[in-house]
Amino acid sequence: MTPDQYCQEKTAASGSSFYYSFLFLPPDKRRAITALYAFCREVDDVVDECSDEQVARTTLNWWRTQVADIYGGKPQHPVAIALVPVVRQFNLAQEHLLEIIDGMEMDLSQTRYADFKSLQLYCYRVASVVGLLAAEIFGYTDRKTQKYAHDLGIAFQLTNIIRDVGEDARRNRIYLPMDEMQQFGVTAADILNAKETENFQKLMLFQIERAQRYYQQAFEHLPAADHKAQRAGLIMAAIYRATLDEVAASGCHVLKERVSLTPLRKLWLAWKTWIKN
Repeated sequence: MTPDQYCQEKTAASGSSFYYSFLFLPPDKRRAITALYAFCREVDDVVDECSDEQVARTTLNWWRTQVADIYGGKPQHPVAIALVPVVRQFNLAQEHLLEIIDGMEMDLSQTRYADFKSLQLYCYRVASVVGLLAAEIFGYTDRKTQKYAHDLGIAFQLTNIIRDVGEDARRNRIYLPMDEMQQFGVTAADILNAKETENFQKLMLFQIERAQRYYQQAFEHLPAADHKAQRAGLIMAAIYRATLDEVAASGCHVLKERVSLTPLRKLWLAWKTWIKN
């Protein structure tokens, strides 16, 4: 199996909505974004699948050496090998790859967030930075597109948080800002015990509204000249926003079930968005 094939299998196996946005890209950009996404999955899996915190930190440090080798050595991991030509062709910043690792590492020590401001740093590292790297791969002519990519990344991560409240709670993680939970009369125990109340629904609708605002902000920042180049990101946005709509339509039942779209609907949304833009 070649490094590119490894990345392709890693991406396809994740079942992520991102996979559908890659399908319409030219081969070189599809290979590049697939390698980047596989990198994100690898470092995320270190945190999610390793039960020993010290082992996880050691593994993340090993990934930092792999990133250094991508830019000036001989990396060993197939994903790192696949990224070598990608970072050169698309001029991807080494510090951005390291920031993604820093974001994943936050999950090892931080399971609660006092307010939205503290959550923003996490969202920036694990999602906005990925958006900025993706924007470089997709291509742009106007620097305002970077602001679009930043805000779109925040919107994606907020959507993930909303969709995965129950799944995260089963790992003893709560990404909903604690001050907002208090404002709506929802306790950590309510979430950890999957207690869906009217207050919880109001809290989630508040979270959904903020995520939608970030999508809108992102679209407002995207210059018309870069719409076509950034269509893959717009496909992801269409799928993620449809997921938010499904969460709201379900009555925000995210503590006991995971709302998701069917592969056929994701493909239809991807095709419709590609044609439209």
